[in-house]
Amino acid sequence: MKQTFLVVSAVALLSSAVATSASSPNKEMKNVLETLNEKGGKPIEKLSPQEARLQPTPADAVKQVMSEKKADDKVASPKNTLAEIKEIKVDGAAGKLDARVYLPKGSAQLPVVLYFHGGGWVIADNDVYDATPRSLANKTNAIFVAVEYRKGPEHKFPAAHDDAFAAYKWLLRNAAAIGGDPKRIAVAGESAGANLALNVAVMARDQKLQLPSHELIIYPVAGVNMNTESYKQNENAKPLNKKMMGWFMDKYLRSAEDKNDPRINLLKANLRGLAPATVITAQIDPLRTEGRELALRMKTQGVDVTYTNYEGVTHEFFGMAPVLKEARQAQEEASDELKESFEL
Repeated sequence: MKQTFLVVSAVALLSSAVATSASSPNKEMKNVLETLNEKGGKPIEKLSPQEARLQPTPADAVKQVMSEKKADDKVASPKNTLAEIKEIKVDGAAGKLDARVYLPKGSAQLPVVLYFHGGGWVIADNDVYDATPRSLANKTNAIFVAVEYRKGPEHKFPAAHDDAFAAYKWLLRNAAAIGGDPKRIAVAGESAGANLALNVAVMARDQKLQLPSHELIIYPVAGVNMNTESYKQNENAKPLNKKMMGWFMDKYLRSAEDKNDPRINLLKANLRGLAPATVITAQIDPLRTEGRELALRMKTQGVDVTYTNYEGVTHEFFGMAPVLKEARQAQEEASDELKESFEL
């Protein structure tokens, strides 16, 4: 089940409020969470960043669930339209960055999506989040470029943000070299990566560069208030909870003052003049409220927004399409919105 509002009016946006009480994950989501729990991961907020980066991930749990269900033929096998997946280097703000290119079969001059993975700007990488760009490249017939970025605490704010924008500028110059159409470039991201994606669009506007044709924003880190409705409801949720978010902020930000920076607190940012956006949130997620508020803020500033909240699922659900119905629905929605932006 999902709840959505479209590009109609602020009144309509307010009328689609999500449930006001905490909810339990649906059967499929619960299976993934139980599998993750069985892997024995330790609370990230009690670990060093180096230790946290070695913990089992939701992607690991999904792979196990897929393996267990294969014998029953209950796992959807996505159609593979990719011709090649290759590793390249792109320009960052302070040197070269690793990037992974997902190339669909077909002619040159395909649209391109610059994608940023999640992980609180501290953990995770393109391997952990491989499912999203792989699946969406298949569905949209667009080239996806998943770019790594410097992480805290080794590289404090705004290192990741600077890298994300540098990668976008690199892509503007080099899209054709990887078979892409430089006039059709969108941005996408999950969680902290969604924050980076939207910041790229804002910085492109401010520096009078070509705007991304679309922003796909999936359960974004968009605010700094950890006493919102969804934080209260999901304080101890898995795989993301309030203590973890505090840990991420502590490791990436230079000081508490950085929370006032509109690049971190997007709810205070000027979002006028951006291309249409798709914002997706999960019901059982401390970030749900700020994601919805971000969509509303974009709408009130004149941006065309499609917002959907998916019920019964948690943070990180989007990449779980092989084992989760809501992820398949969300990916179809995201793909349709991207394709419309490319006029495919």
